[in-house]
Amino acid sequence: MKCLVTGATGFIGSALIDKWIQSDLVDDIVAVSRTPEKIHHRFNGKVEAISDFSQLADGHGIDAVVNLAGEPILDKRWSEDRKKILYDSRLQITTKLVEFLARSTDKPKVLISGSAIGYYGSQRDNRELTENESWHPCFAHHLCHDWENKAMEAEAEGIRVCLLRTGVVLGNGGALARMLPPFRLGLGGPVGHGRQWFSWIDLEDMVCGIDFLLHRETLTGPFNLTAPNPVSNKEFSQALGEALKRPAVLPMPAVIMRMLLGEGAELLVEGQRVVPEKLLQAGFEFHYPELKQSLTHYLAD
Repeated sequence: MKCLVTGATGFIGSALIDKWIQSDLVDDIVAVSRTPEKIHHRFNGKVEAISDFSQLADGHGIDAVVNLAGEPILDKRWSEDRKKILYDSRLQITTKLVEFLARSTDKPKVLISGSAIGYYGSQRDNRELTENESWHPCFAHHLCHDWENKAMEAEAEGIRVCLLRTGVVLGNGGALARMLPPFRLGLGGPVGHGRQWFSWIDLEDMVCGIDFLLHRETLTGPFNLTAPNPVSNKEFSQALGEALKRPAVLPMPAVIMRMLLGEGAELLVEGQRVVPEKLLQAGFEFHYPELKQSLTHYLAD
């Protein structure tokens, strides 16, 4: 199998490619990057790097595409300019990708394309959100909705499309790395009242979930890439504190989060209780279904 990947040097993309290289699950990997030399350096020359889809004449024998490109969602405050960057970084490359697929005479069989549980918007009750649940209007939903719809246009080309509605991914790096400094100092704690839901997934399960969808030819549409056991924000803070052997009782006031993240704070202050119904129904088995298992996986002495 030959796979094309966007977002290859990102937190999830690099872990996915590392798994493929180590396990020989994929024969050839092509990564799209504005800086191909970065791809060669990161993967020790084991990944072909291109800077534009036009370098793949007639599809170039690509069997599958994994589209993970996009600016980190909560790295900076959501000003109007930042929201435009978040939107454009996803929609522009996905548009170019779909146009490339439409032009190709040798089309891939499957497109796995990124999204996020932000699709559902912020949640104000305790309902479990499956892939068929309704959504709350906000920028995050607008972004994910348009991103998903653009990717789904590839179905018109006879390509199977799966969408990754991803929760907070826990691993060495990413969101967890940004949370660790205050918790290691004993200054961590829940956001606001702490009762809001926190839907997460272990990085290893995230990567295995993508590979699972890649190889299951009957699976299509949106999939929640979250662990089957979401927790409250307070429970997450307590579990992280325990894993680090530090107290985690100092709350982060919601007003401070809104000052730091703007509209993006809603995703943390209100949260979402998302469950991976379709993945479980398809037979996917999580390596780390419980939060403490995942945190121990990365933080054990």
